[in-house]
Amino acid sequence: MTTSLAKLEHGLTSGALATIPMTAVMLAAQKLGLLGKLPPAKITDDMLARSGQPATRRQRKVLATIAHIGFGAASGALYSLLRPGRPSIGRGAIEGAAFATAVWGASYAGWIPALGILPPPDDDRKDRQITMVVAHWIFGVAVGIVVAARRR
Repeated sequence: MTTSLAKLEHGLTSGALATIPMTAVMLAAQKLGLLGKLPPAKITDDMLARSGQPATRRQRKVLATIAHIGFGAASGALYSLLRPGRPSIGRGAIEGAAFATAVWGASYAGWIPALGILPPPDDDRKDRQITMVVAHWIFGVAVGIVVAARRR
């Protein structure tokens, strides 16, 4: 039986690791002109502006990276805590992608437009929304596989 503390640790590390391929997809899309400013950077810049905290370009980039990895780790922890048992690798990948779709929806159709950072999906650039859904699927597949593998 996997304890809650072990599930939390599996999820935190899995989520942080899964943020790497997700970020690679986002950076590739940005280079192709599909994304513009990366959403984690946009969110960080908005939060800094709201707080009145000045930051250099380098500081903003570091903060955005830390925030993105931290959000990924927290999302991975939530997935792991919600996921009972020892899923197969394939089932973990599918369930992880479904979970990540929910994270995308809660973020890009929820709190991000509610705070006025980005428009809701129906009013936003289609290429950004497609990119972010795919990036979240990559994250979810990765987190689902790593959590499943760690529980074997």
